[in-house]
Amino acid sequence: MAYGVARLMNVGFQQLRDVVFARVGQRALRSIALQTFQHIHRLSMRYHITRKTGGLSRIIERGVKGVDFLLRFLLFSIGPLVLELLLIGIILWVLFDVWYLVVVTGVIALYILFTFKVTEWRVKLRKVMNDQDTDANQKAIDSLLNFETVKYFGAEAREASRYDAAMEGYEHAALQTSYSLAFLNFGQSLLITGGLVIVMVMAAMGVQDGQMSVGDFVMVNAYMIQITMPLNFLGTVYREIRQALVDMGEMFELLEQPSEVSDKPGAAPLQVKGGTVRLQDVAFGYEPERAILKGITLEVPAGQTVAVVGPSGSGKSTIGRLLFRFYDVQGGALSIDGQDVRDVTQSSLHSTIGVVPQDTVLFNDTIGYNIAYGLAGATQEQIEDAAKAAQIHEFVASLPNGYDTMVGERGLKLSGGEKQRVGIARTLLKDPPILLLDEATSALDTETERGIQGALRKAGQGRTVITIAHRLSTIADADRIVVLEGGMIVEEGSHTDLLAMNGRYTSLWQRQASELENVE
Repeated sequence: MAYGVARLMNVGFQQLRDVVFARVGQRALRSIALQTFQHIHRLSMRYHITRKTGGLSRIIERGVKGVDFLLRFLLFSIGPLVLELLLIGIILWVLFDVWYLVVVTGVIALYILFTFKVTEWRVKLRKVMNDQDTDANQKAIDSLLNFETVKYFGAEAREASRYDAAMEGYEHAALQTSYSLAFLNFGQSLLITGGLVIVMVMAAMGVQDGQMSVGDFVMVNAYMIQITMPLNFLGTVYREIRQALVDMGEMFELLEQPSEVSDKPGAAPLQVKGGTVRLQDVAFGYEPERAILKGITLEVPAGQTVAVVGPSGSGKSTIGRLLFRFYDVQGGALSIDGQDVRDVTQSSLHSTIGVVPQDTVLFNDTIGYNIAYGLAGATQEQIEDAAKAAQIHEFVASLPNGYDTMVGERGLKLSGGEKQRVGIARTLLKDPPILLLDEATSALDTETERGIQGALRKAGQGRTVITIAHRLSTIADADRIVVLEGGMIVEEGSHTDLLAMNGRYTSLWQRQASELENVE
């Protein structure tokens, strides 16, 4: 009866342990996953330009699983196992002979040493396997995201070959890991069996000499079997813990990535009175050896529209990135209503500026969700008002599912013009005092562009607007036009004034006009 109760309690307490740990483990997983996710969003634009999304998701997935395993076994398995081994060793010493304890201790020491040495070797193999797994996953995600490009160039076989090459590397690393595991398991079994044989020979000799009974022989055997079970489990746990630490290490390396742009201690929220934007002698370069902006001084008065034009590489889009504080200026200052953007909180700065980029990327959700993204908790009426202002409400209403229509990954189910209008509606719903139009129509055809221009003009009413443009015809009615070249302002004034100067703007205007005539 006592034996039966003991066995039942053993299983019962194990299950109770799992029940108690479940909440702790899941809360820890949720917490570490959230911290990692938030940290990734805090990282700079420079990091996100170079990141590999597929590999990043796999690192987080493996890291979170590693945390779960480590917590579960480190807290609830190793302690009881060590206690069990210690108690059995004491019993063998007290009931039989100190030499039994010496043999058991020696076997445990050799077992632990062998397990540590081989596991450290396997850790290196595991790192290689993880790298190959990350690489294969990245190639798969990258290929799927660029599905159209793959089709355009008939590169399905090429992509399959590229993916298979990555999987071949993973296969080789996984096989090495499996082979090394077989070696580790056999070596552990050899040591344990050797110890068991030595102890049983000692016990048999004791029976033969009449110092021990057959019952003692059976009891020694039972205790040795009792030792082998936790030892085997201890070896497995240590191996898995080291692998979990490798997986977690990649995630913690990610968490240690510094945030290039961060709020100053005690930074205050941005107070917008009118929305005057000023760049004072701003210098910036993505790389130290290559300056992009070379001492730009520019003021955009509240409520006015200022267009920034110039050839590719002149630094137009860089101004927008600095304004939104994706990067910090390396010289000079950039301020809004007299407040340096480095001295205010990023959240208040981002809520002040609305951006319509050249290529609006949408979430794989409904049109309504993508418009509502501009304002947390927006009502359906607000969503529809923003859609009407962006001249897309009638189109959405004509769809069978209306605002519940799914847009597909990155919005690929919509045309370029429809995506841009959704992007404009999203920004209008945000209702920012400052509007940044970063070549918002350059990827569209002329007819679609004219339709979008009306929505953008309406969006800019009563706001400070900075328009970064490639097509000069779209900014002819701006209050002021600034011409950039080589990272410096070479001309500025109204459209009429700049044409009268017969300088750089005039040559750009004439070139685009002649290109348009040739197309027609």
